[in-house]
Amino acid sequence: MTAPRWHLPAPSPLAPFNSARPGQGVWRGAGRLVRGLRAVYVTSLVPPGGRRPAGIAWMDSLLLSARLYSGSISPGRGPFRYTAPIEPAQAASLVAAFNGGFKMRDAHGGYYTEGRTVYALRPGAASLVIYANGSVNIGAWGSDVSMTSQVVAVRQNLVPLVAAGRPTAAAEGRWQAWGATCGATSCASSVPGIEHQWRSGLGITADGALVYVVGPALDPLQLAELLVRAGVVRGMQLDINPYWPVFVSYAPGRRGLAAPANGSKLLAGTEQGPATFFEPSWARDFITMSARPAR
Repeated sequence: MTAPRWHLPAPSPLAPFNSARPGQGVWRGAGRLVRGLRAVYVTSLVPPGGRRPAGIAWMDSLLLSARLYSGSISPGRGPFRYTAPIEPAQAASLVAAFNGGFKMRDAHGGYYTEGRTVYALRPGAASLVIYANGSVNIGAWGSDVSMTSQVVAVRQNLVPLVAAGRPTAAAEGRWQAWGATCGATSCASSVPGIEHQWRSGLGITADGALVYVVGPALDPLQLAELLVRAGVVRGMQLDINPYWPVFVSYAPGRRGLAAPANGSKLLAGTEQGPATFFEPSWARDFITMSARPAR
């Protein structure tokens, strides 16, 4: 009888899409160790047809436990038990945190957390699902994922970006369908949005690892292609535009508390950073990844 796995194998290097920059696709450890092992690895890749690198984070779902933190703006309709700022009890095991999706009026999907449906879940919507044991799945609601007694949170955002290990037809379609973007120099509503803008996405690999991608000049297809290159079989777009996307890993030492002072951005250019999730004023939903206790 094979013993159950308690961690995933470290990710293999990723092949660059184009002429290699030094370090492209080479993983390095990030965040605190979990039971002596790396639970988060990060790298960067220049997307196909692009020139500016995107950041990629790989997370071991067997070593890490996910939690959805709600915000007053997204989804609203609080109060919620888990909302910014991250409290010391949670900071004691925090390894990484990253942004959620659109405001609910733009997400074209639903939101379920803390035992209640905040917004109705929509069949076919791209869904991040978190279970009572902290594990995660991603897919189309009603087919890849669905409600069970073990589901504790569902965050939907638009339609799937990656399915069956490939970009979806929607990813190759009109970029305007993936949300209103800021212009080249301003986010004012009077300025026309641009196709290649800050975008973030999340996906799951065949063996259950989570992959997060963020980049400053991505169209939806490029975001999908980056997720697929990192091994994602099902994936979704998260938030977009300069102010919202952010991934931070925290390395406080073996028994320390995660804090802004020991956090590191995945991509230096993101406007938000290590302090974001510790600010009481932060009103958007986000996801934390924390060390699982030893069994």
